[in-house]
Amino acid sequence: MPAYTGELIALCTLTCWAFGSHCFEAAGHRVGSMAVNFLRLILALLMFCVLLWIRTSSPFPIGFSAVQWNWLLFSGVVGFAFGDMCLFRAFVEIGPRVSLLLMTINAPLSAVMGWLWLQEEYGPLQWLGMLITLIGITWVILERPAFDVSEGSNTSRKVRHITTRGILLGLGGAIGQAVGGVTSKYALELQSGSDAFAATQIRVLGGIAGLIFVFLVIRWWLPTYNAIKDGRGMFWMTCGAFLGPFLGVSLYLRAMQFTTVGVVATIVALLPVAVIPLAMIIHKEHISPRAFGGALIAFMGVVLLVFE
Repeated sequence: MPAYTGELIALCTLTCWAFGSHCFEAAGHRVGSMAVNFLRLILALLMFCVLLWIRTSSPFPIGFSAVQWNWLLFSGVVGFAFGDMCLFRAFVEIGPRVSLLLMTINAPLSAVMGWLWLQEEYGPLQWLGMLITLIGITWVILERPAFDVSEGSNTSRKVRHITTRGILLGLGGAIGQAVGGVTSKYALELQSGSDAFAATQIRVLGGIAGLIFVFLVIRWWLPTYNAIKDGRGMFWMTCGAFLGPFLGVSLYLRAMQFTTVGVVATIVALLPVAVIPLAMIIHKEHISPRAFGGALIAFMGVVLLVFE
């Protein structure tokens, strides 16, 4: 394989998730985040079934051991059900800016877990690259909007209250993503040549099972059923499911087959920076010089990751 294959695949993952996040945002505004979280996995599962049927004449994964199934199902429950549910709720509780800041903890956490559990090795420049990338991302996310309206005030700023619950939810999302990624790589390493797309399908099955349990507890079936009848919402969910759980997560696992978990997680942590040009083009947002500066710092950190 060419040099830096894992890093290039991780960048493809980042691209998919950057576009997919806008699709999920559009769908969430119409039908709610809980319905989107569940239905996107159902749509992704259908896509995987079609793909595997074409490739193997079977709609479900074959060639995986029972131990791999167990680890991948666990990874799906922790990553898709627990982690993403915490993240989506954190968006509501403390806002996307702080939530994404907390999610960047996934990168060093994944690196430490990979180092301790999978015996992955990182050079000094790679640790430095992770640190620089996180500094750049943090600088972008911590920037406060220039124009916000505060209730009962004649100023143009809105004060966001950061609650303990919101912080715990954001950390839960980061931990879920980190544990899900590391356990997925561990499952793939149990048997060489494992298909990343089929492995992701197993993870999706685990995520669906976890969310079904949650929905049985909170009785969220009626809003989800109503979401299915929203044609435009389903269109955006389908696009997001293709770019996110189907293609993006599969590429995420594929990237980890060529490089370390920490490197992949750090590159993908560039998501808050990667959406800047999309925000300019799609939403016509004004992007400050600070945002561009943070993006440049983060990019410099990613460049250091390729040095071992």
